[in-house]
Amino acid sequence: MKVNPIKKILLASLLCLACCGQLFAQKFEELAQTPPMGWNSWNTFQTNIDLPLLKGMVDTYVSSGMKDAGYTYFVLDDGWMAMQRDKDGNLVADPKKFPNGMKEFADYVHAKGLKFGIYNCAGTLTCAGYPGTRGYEYQDARLYASWGVDYLKFDWCNTDGINAVEAYKTMSKAIRAAGRPMIFSLCEWGQHKPWRWAKDVGQLWRSTGDIGAGFEKNISKGGWTALSVLSILDQQDSIRQYAGPGHWNDPDMLEVGNGMKYNEDKAHFSLWCMLAAPLMAGNDLRKMSDQTRAILTNKELIALDQDPLGVEAFRFYAFDGIEIWVKPLANNELGVCFLNRSGKPQKVSYDWKDHVINDALSNTGFDFNQTTYKLRDLWEKKDIGTTTKPFSQVIPADDVVVLRLTK
Repeated sequence: MKVNPIKKILLASLLCLACCGQLFAQKFEELAQTPPMGWNSWNTFQTNIDLPLLKGMVDTYVSSGMKDAGYTYFVLDDGWMAMQRDKDGNLVADPKKFPNGMKEFADYVHAKGLKFGIYNCAGTLTCAGYPGTRGYEYQDARLYASWGVDYLKFDWCNTDGINAVEAYKTMSKAIRAAGRPMIFSLCEWGQHKPWRWAKDVGQLWRSTGDIGAGFEKNISKGGWTALSVLSILDQQDSIRQYAGPGHWNDPDMLEVGNGMKYNEDKAHFSLWCMLAAPLMAGNDLRKMSDQTRAILTNKELIALDQDPLGVEAFRFYAFDGIEIWVKPLANNELGVCFLNRSGKPQKVSYDWKDHVINDALSNTGFDFNQTTYKLRDLWEKKDIGTTTKPFSQVIPADDVVVLRLTK
């Protein structure tokens, strides 16, 4: 039987399109359907890391309840590699810090039921001066795959003359070509508005410069400034439409347990959960207080962050230092965070029936005259009534009350 030549051409074209689609596919779409949760070495240890310290951190990660609370990734930041590539151009783990190489440590992480993340940079050098990836994207991606890497944080230092979109797309394609599913974290500090172009490139992208352990005020670090929790918060509301399952705005790592006051840590964690932010702890897990552990492992707050609807909160109300952030949730539920940033204790009296909440982004609406919701305080871990009565409470300075509203 003869085949119509036009049909043959059409079939060949379809096969070509299918192959090309696979060839040029970038990120692994199935990853990070909820914001990634993990721990990163930088905030506490910078480059002062070695195998015994990190193994101890992995052990504590598991024994402290972090793993049971949903934290999955153990991410090794800058400073893990030797100062030079080997004769074949491969990155090499620092032999003093990792005498038996990186694969041994990756295997240790995996044996504990965790996933392993690593760091490099789009530039010629990392931020700490170690070999960057520029010009070695495919080689480095193959090496990471051979080690069993599950997560790559990709920074933006030493990038003069480099096009950000091109650089991150190239690394994304390299990861895909290496064949091992890895979360790709774009850490270019929001300078080139990655929320506009990175949805198909990576699973998360930094939306601001680096965070510091300050709640209200930025912290001068000499040559640069670490941003406060509230400074970063104020930059999130306008970009919430770009986030969702598989592609997240990243307001940077958590500073919980790194020197802020308890109420500030609690507010910081609450706001990041409301923002559907990746939750990447950065404290010394071996030394964390019971209060710090209770914050980081509050499963009811984490459930807001991990809600499958994947919608970021927005600032619904602001007056005299009091802000109300609302986060639509699956099953027509709602997260509500009352934030007091006034610098003094304030009494909040909020009549639910006076305020209809509509969110065009998630196509949800909440009219408390039509529907009654139960109120659950997620820090006190108790039910506190319903929306039939006004919510009234004194909120300390730099603190929050977080409620979950269910029918």
